[in-house]
Amino acid sequence: MNPHRSEDPEANLAESQEFLSNMEDKKTTRFTDGKTSFGMSVFNLGNAIMGSGILGLSYAMANTGVVLFLVLLTVVAVLSSYSIHLLLKSSGIVGIRAYEQLGQRAFGTPGKMAAGIAITLQNIGAMSSYLYIVKYEFPLVIQAFLGIDKPSGEWYLNGNYLVIMVSISVILPLALMKQLGYLGYTSGFSLTCMVFFLISVCTVILYSCRPPPVAVFNGCKVGESSVCNKEMLLFYFFQTAYTIPILAFAFVCHPEVLPIYTELKNPTKQRMQHVSNISIVVMYTMYFLAALFGYLTFYGEVESELLHTYSRLDPYDTLILCVRLAVLTAVTLTVPIVLFPVRRAIQQLFFPNKTFYWPRHIAIAFTLLTLINMLVIFAPNILGIFGIIGATSAPCLIFIFPAVFYIRIVPEEEEPMRSTPKILAACFAGIGFLFMIMSLSFILIDWTSGSSKASSGH
Repeated sequence: MNPHRSEDPEANLAESQEFLSNMEDKKTTRFTDGKTSFGMSVFNLGNAIMGSGILGLSYAMANTGVVLFLVLLTVVAVLSSYSIHLLLKSSGIVGIRAYEQLGQRAFGTPGKMAAGIAITLQNIGAMSSYLYIVKYEFPLVIQAFLGIDKPSGEWYLNGNYLVIMVSISVILPLALMKQLGYLGYTSGFSLTCMVFFLISVCTVILYSCRPPPVAVFNGCKVGESSVCNKEMLLFYFFQTAYTIPILAFAFVCHPEVLPIYTELKNPTKQRMQHVSNISIVVMYTMYFLAALFGYLTFYGEVESELLHTYSRLDPYDTLILCVRLAVLTAVTLTVPIVLFPVRRAIQQLFFPNKTFYWPRHIAIAFTLLTLINMLVIFAPNILGIFGIIGATSAPCLIFIFPAVFYIRIVPEEEEPMRSTPKILAACFAGIGFLFMIMSLSFILIDWTSGSSKASSGH
């Protein structure tokens, strides 16, 4: 294979994900043959999907009920798979494997900036949620190990100090790697830790079963009166404000799809779509099981951060302590992986024609980690991060951008504007806008009503 290499200076960027293709024949675009097997690609994308969002799903199920949660989770999973199909189709036509470059091909510089900003906001939100877990769980783990019942202000039990120490000693060195592929082993270990978390959640319910509580609101029980029923119905309606954003945040993997496509052995659109579908199905199963057993263990008492809820059972229990360690390890090792697309987006936005330069590579990583540490130290609650980020950037990355890029990139000679695929894509983008407006409106109403969990520390 002797592909024609683009003369664009961006092709020299170490983190630029582009096809090496013969652009004279778009019908027979050929891609570089990566070295990653099908199974490892499934593993990598699954690890990109899996994140700390799994810790908020039991809370989402407590707000919606099992049936509605399953319906919403299924819908989001199917829509995520369809949006990946749109991305792969667009990238195959123009010969580009970078999300930001698809935006530039579709809408010029504004499209490139929109994609880069959305990726940056989304992944900063993800990294913030990961380090938030470190901030609040790491002190509890150290306290349990040392057998300290009543902390007296020890510095090593201060979550803010521990977040900074973990960022400098573990995350920063991994984030300075030149290629994302170098993190394969840490990525595998991270996903293994989350599998252990799932098994433990399913196990804890065996010795902590409790009957479902009777719902009470403003001093009255469900079914006591029509007035009480209406109040509770309105109350639970507003509790769903965070549910859809949390689900959407849990399935966002789109910035990583095209880089993984680049590294896939024998890359074809159909092969990468199979990788995506299998990854989504596996994560869908893990999400539902973790949410279900977490909910059945605590019912309405489940908190927005599931590990806090389990700590109420017995903070010194061996299994619960191991679960904490596993989740801490998993989220810590995931931060460098999520940081790579953000750094690539910043490179594309501010240094598009610059070759790889170590000082700039290091400076971007250090600046990002500093910003995220400040956000984590001062952010009031992890649910606020999930809700706001999920309601803004997630609809763009999952629904809106893949659809509008597809409509603009696919030539009208191949698919006219009134063809079924483009009509479906337009409807898909409309769903994204509706989803964004609905989610932000629910969150705003929830906050102004005085029952915001973002400020109550739920």
